[in-house]
Amino acid sequence: MERIGIVGAGAWGTTLAKLLAEKGHAVTLWVWERELAAAIMRERENGIYLPGVELPETLEVTTSLKQVPRGCSALILVTPSHILRSAFKELLPSLDPSVLLLSATKGLEYDSGLTMSQVMRQVAPHARSIAVLSGPSFAKEVSRGLPAAMVAASGDEATARHAQDLLNTTNLRVYAGSDPLGVELGGAIKNVIAIAAGVVDGLALGHNALAALITRGLREMTRLGVAMGARAETFAGLAGMGDLVLTCTGDLSRNRQLGLSLGRGASVSELLQRSSTVKEGVNTAKAAVGLAQRFSVEMPICREVCAVLFENKSPRDALTDLMTRTLKAEVE
Repeated sequence: MERIGIVGAGAWGTTLAKLLAEKGHAVTLWVWERELAAAIMRERENGIYLPGVELPETLEVTTSLKQVPRGCSALILVTPSHILRSAFKELLPSLDPSVLLLSATKGLEYDSGLTMSQVMRQVAPHARSIAVLSGPSFAKEVSRGLPAAMVAASGDEATARHAQDLLNTTNLRVYAGSDPLGVELGGAIKNVIAIAAGVVDGLALGHNALAALITRGLREMTRLGVAMGARAETFAGLAGMGDLVLTCTGDLSRNRQLGLSLGRGASVSELLQRSSTVKEGVNTAKAAVGLAQRFSVEMPICREVCAVLFENKSPRDALTDLMTRTLKAEVE
């Protein structure tokens, strides 16, 4: 059994903490909100982000970020993408060089367009073991023991196998992968496409439109990934097509729900102000468009989502512009 630190007590971080504690590992979960930390310790439930799910008595909770890595053989980062860099910098002085560093955050850094493992490499260039985790995984379902499958990927095979063995359970099947860039890009960009999918349903455009959007969205993320050095087959797997289909069709998807409300006429500012949860697709939309420009890749769906989110473009105008683009061959 290992000692594991988990940074981030949203729904997914709490779910991973629960699963690992139930496997018998010694798990410490970092919670930013002091009141929430006290409530979790008292009630053994994360009533804000994972209500109704009982947490193991053995799960330790702390509000001290520097305490999390002490004695750990693995550290899992599940923070929103925009704070991962600052949190990791604060953790770094306390980390043993041999610790497995695992990112379970599905997003891109807003300003740089870097994936989370790239951020970690930039902050800690001499880190030995960095892996990423992604795939179709609504926390609410995984936390209740419903079956799911994900991929843990690293450029180092031993690191990927370590992450795989650590996280695999009888209900969560984890595959090892060797293309962390593709896994992270799939996990991030699917959130942007999910916003568009929500808009499609919010505008009541039908099943045909949704199927076309998902298919062309997969093409966009694959095109960018290959241009950046990822492998095309990764996007046909769990972190690509698997997570894309789930997030574009499942009612538990926060990004899809955002798009659904946009399609029904709500404003972006109104939706973001009234929600306590992070919609990674919002920041990732702008980062993805920046990457598309940098690598000379066409990503029309991401571009139109970005225009709706940041340029006050109406969803119907975005749809019109997508449907009236210059005709092309399907593989272009």
